[in-house]
Amino acid sequence: MARSISNLLFKAITFSGVPASPSSTIAPGLLYLNGMRYSTSAPSDPDTHDDFKPKDKFSSSGLSLKDIVEQDVKDNPVMLYMKGVPNAPQCGFSSLAVRVLSAYHVPLSARNILEDPELKNAVKAFSNWPTFPQIFIKGEFIGGSDIILNMHQNGELKEKLKDIAASQEKSE
Repeated sequence: MARSISNLLFKAITFSGVPASPSSTIAPGLLYLNGMRYSTSAPSDPDTHDDFKPKDKFSSSGLSLKDIVEQDVKDNPVMLYMKGVPNAPQCGFSSLAVRVLSAYHVPLSARNILEDPELKNAVKAFSNWPTFPQIFIKGEFIGGSDIILNMHQNGELKEKLKDIAASQEKSE
């Protein structure tokens, strides 16, 4: 994805009438533009300080990623695996899912699948569904933002979330 964005950026500059400099090249994970280097991947340099290396948040828990996904789905009435976080979605489909679910004032639990590619793969394997966001309600896989929107429009989502919303109102 980052490479395709870099390619689009490079093409836009090249075809916008502004000639690209001789030093404008694209390498895997890198974009060189007018002498500037832009990285599109995390550093894997062994000399990189530990503070700047990517962290695996789940390995220290002792649980497998499959176990973490199962526990998330079981313990959270509404679980959303999305790109970004509810307050800052990083794709339109994730944003749509958050907006639709937020209309029902239910507690929304979410994990950012962009933080860990292995988590992303574990969720895909768990649900047997290839795209994100993925929404689980009361332990049941529902689908993505298109399905949630359709359920919202035909009243099915209100029915599915009514007891969660009612318990939320009682606790406030």
